[in-house]
Amino acid sequence: MHQFLTANRAELIARCRAKVALRAPPGVPEEELAHGVSIFLDQLIKTLIVEQTASPLQSRRVSGPSGGGRPALSEIGESATLHGKELQEHGFTVEEVVHDYGDLCQSISDLAVETDAPIGVDEFRTLNRCLDNAIASAVTEFGYQRDFNVADRQTVALNERLGFFAHELRNQLCTATLALSIIKQGNVGLGGATGGVLDRALVGLSNLIDRSLAEVRMTAGMPLQHQLYSLADFIAEIKLSASLEADVKDCVLVVSDVDPLLAVDVDRDLLLSAVGNLLQNAFKFTHLHTEVTLNAYALADRILIDVLDHCGGLSPGSAENMFVPFVQEGEDRSGLGLGLSIARRSVEANGGVLSVRNLAGSGCVFTIDLPRHSLVEGAPPLPQAA
Repeated sequence: MHQFLTANRAELIARCRAKVALRAPPGVPEEELAHGVSIFLDQLIKTLIVEQTASPLQSRRVSGPSGGGRPALSEIGESATLHGKELQEHGFTVEEVVHDYGDLCQSISDLAVETDAPIGVDEFRTLNRCLDNAIASAVTEFGYQRDFNVADRQTVALNERLGFFAHELRNQLCTATLALSIIKQGNVGLGGATGGVLDRALVGLSNLIDRSLAEVRMTAGMPLQHQLYSLADFIAEIKLSASLEADVKDCVLVVSDVDPLLAVDVDRDLLLSAVGNLLQNAFKFTHLHTEVTLNAYALADRILIDVLDHCGGLSPGSAENMFVPFVQEGEDRSGLGLGLSIARRSVEANGGVLSVRNLAGSGCVFTIDLPRHSLVEGAPPLPQAA
């Protein structure tokens, strides 16, 4: 068999290359990879030659032992490991890694039949052993490299997010510290412009921390703490914190009356985070001295919470991108671009839907859609934030 392989080496490599080309991802170089079929073919020939000597077991140094189990050092194992890495780097799938070696087996069988070249049982077993060990080594390395690359991308993404968070945190903290130091000098009061700067910085810090905590809960998959809450009490709590932010942003917050019998069965902290993020977004983009409106009401079997602003309306196509992390559509690019993404995930975790509707030339309205519930006699009041 080794004589047959040697004589037809170029033909076998060409056949394998043609098979690989049919399924190779776009952009993969046409030339054979450095540790691909030709290297394996040479090692197979070497193994077959050694097995015909007085010390046939020495071939295991080239091919490795049969039967799998714990990997053993061999020439085929080393080159197949490098080949698995090459295939992963070029965008192949793990299935294509297996097929890459299977192509050679198929090409050898086809050419042997075409040329009426006999292949002995022992030689065929050797071929299978070499293929088995090569595939095992290549797939193992392919998986390792794939997992390493995934972990590396996740680390880069995490570092990016931590960097954004630290940058925003530092900016707000520096602003608050500077404003406080000026006030402590006694030349300005808390009610003046410097006091307003301090207020804005503290509100920004609070929003940043609340948003980050909600994201941590969502990412970690922590269990939800569902409970039936009065919708009126829920909106009243939001109004308390949002009114301060409205003053800081120099706009007006309008909150509608809520039917006292309506209720929501939700994880309070996540829903507070979602509505809070929508209001922060509205305060950020609504025009100066305009209104931001918070409405909560029932429609059939649903509870709807609307946040309406006067940002001037959305640009074409922007609604689809608003909930993508780190994407910011407006002119004000301060912040992390995470608020709306976290809001949607928080709403969906509570069994609801978050959508946006454009009011051309005026503004937009974000709507949280949740299942409707009603309060019963003796239902617990909404717990107040610590």
